[in-house]
Amino acid sequence: MYRLLLSVAFISLSTAYQSRAAERPNILLIAGSPSHGYGSHEHFAGLKILEESLNNSSDDVDVRVVRGWPNDDSLIEAADSIVIYCDGGKRHLAAPHLGRLTEKLSQGCGLVCIHYAVEMSPGETGDAWVEWLGGHFEVNWSVNPHWVADFKTLPEHPITRGVNPFKANDEWYFHMRFNPSRKVTPILSAVAPPETMRRNDGPHSGNPAVRKSVANGEPQTVAWAFERPDGGRSFGFTGGHFHWNWGNNDIRKLVTNAILWTSQSKISSQDSETSGEVGIEALLKNQDYDPPKNFNQQMSESDFNPKTPLHDGAVIIQAGMIAAARCVLPVSGTTRLSAHLGLRHRAAVGLSEQTDALVVVVSEERG
Repeated sequence: MYRLLLSVAFISLSTAYQSRAAERPNILLIAGSPSHGYGSHEHFAGLKILEESLNNSSDDVDVRVVRGWPNDDSLIEAADSIVIYCDGGKRHLAAPHLGRLTEKLSQGCGLVCIHYAVEMSPGETGDAWVEWLGGHFEVNWSVNPHWVADFKTLPEHPITRGVNPFKANDEWYFHMRFNPSRKVTPILSAVAPPETMRRNDGPHSGNPAVRKSVANGEPQTVAWAFERPDGGRSFGFTGGHFHWNWGNNDIRKLVTNAILWTSQSKISSQDSETSGEVGIEALLKNQDYDPPKNFNQQMSESDFNPKTPLHDGAVIIQAGMIAAARCVLPVSGTTRLSAHLGLRHRAAVGLSEQTDALVVVVSEERG
């Protein structure tokens, strides 16, 4: 009798475990081909960072990273969310498989596109991205400048849970072509500075409509969530040009949350500062290219980690090489300067007072 009860209990537990395993969301991360060179558009390396972040954030998801569109269609069939990080436009890896992807998404599968993957060619594929992703980079409408975006406030949304306001230098695309429905929620928005419009008009650089928007000081959405009519969820993120930004806790936490949200998974409320660090050693792994001879590991780390010794201070360059870093410059003590001028301006004046150097001040906010 006891053996019978134990057998029944074991079968029940085994069945329950298999049922829970079958219910675990399956997240498929698809990396594009090597692209821009060392430290940029590192699709596979970036997704490996996100794979580890997802596994650290949840015990209830299965995550897999593949290079290129999988030949094994069972991977697509099993996915509860598909994340695509690749070059866009005519080189978009999903374009030849749009029919299969549309079929899968119509079943409620989540979709995440990172950086260049938000751009599809105008026409059928571009219209499909507006329908399924909630928006896309449309040539001659959207732009792709490099700029420091200051996200001073974040909306209340599961994707922003545990994420702190931050600023980051990246190739933040903006002025996207969005789905006209009211189901698109801006997640990251910032006012683009005038210098984002310095380039001449072109398919990716400028047009009258975006120039007017920037001149009016309108906030530009660079990441968004989309709740689709089919019940599926999508997320577009235009950052991700610089691989080093995956070391930024808030960027990594935000995109991790977004992937979990699109897979209908639970999202931890753990703050980004306590959710684990990704250091330079982890960022150096899995990249498609070897580092150049002049690669400076400390300088790269200072781009995303404010705790590094090189994050603050001046850099002295001689003959095209870094001669010194974290230098403290003399600050002018004059009372004739406007109160709104910061330390960089006062240091520039101090240099001109104490040396015969020609000093040029460039502001990341005002040009």
